[in-house]
Amino acid sequence: MKLSVVVSAQPARFEAATFKGDFDANVAQVATLGYDGVELAIRDPRLVDATAVDALLARHGLAVPGIGTGQAWGEEGLSFTDPDECVRAAAIERVRSHLPLAARWRAVVIIGLLRGKVRPPVERERAMDWLVGTLRQCCQAAEASGVRLALEPINRYETNLVNTVAEGLELIEQVGAANLGLLLDTFHMNIEEPDILASMRRARDRLFHFHVADSNRRYAGGGHLDFTTILETLQDLEYTGFVSGEFLPLPDAGTAAERAIRHLATVTGRRSREGPSGS
Repeated sequence: MKLSVVVSAQPARFEAATFKGDFDANVAQVATLGYDGVELAIRDPRLVDATAVDALLARHGLAVPGIGTGQAWGEEGLSFTDPDECVRAAAIERVRSHLPLAARWRAVVIIGLLRGKVRPPVERERAMDWLVGTLRQCCQAAEASGVRLALEPINRYETNLVNTVAEGLELIEQVGAANLGLLLDTFHMNIEEPDILASMRRARDRLFHFHVADSNRRYAGGGHLDFTTILETLQDLEYTGFVSGEFLPLPDAGTAAERAIRHLATVTGRRSREGPSGS
């Protein structure tokens, strides 16, 4: 099973962007810890030197399984469900701007908080209409680039739109695009899903990407989730994508990432390299 961890390519306020700061040093540390890839959190692709990133990834033998777009919401307020049509259009254009990088790295484009929230006076039905319509446009553009989009069900405390796997699958059905699937995150599932394993099985045919964080949003092994059965279920589902760590950088990013890979190694049967501290 291939493992990655989130690294922000640009300054970010989002707390669970595990590695932030010196991009080159962070990528090097991720490789040293034994990860197979870096999931890149990118606010604006225009600010990314793709050639330099290619060289850095090649030097460390790392892949890019996913591109996170949530910083466009957190830093700029872009969303698919904003009452302002210009903001919605800017959100669509931002996703389109990710497609060349996603195609270059064969990465999924993650749609998380970029979907926005239902806010008065907008009614839920209206917001869902906007969400379906914008996703259709993004999927159509992504299809031309051979790129897949992964929608992430997110817990109710962060958004009131698409909290569960069932809601995510229903939305995918409404959009009707083969290149739209789900990103499942163990932290959010622990809050929203009555049965995490059953929900994973339900999403099987649409499971494009997978995030791991423990019950308290710390590294895998830092809370009470049973990652043995979770990752065994992924194996049973014949999931061949990456398992990507998106967790709080506590006590610091390097230590958290080292403890996560050590814990996950007990299930994947791989060796983790020595890091900054023991688990």
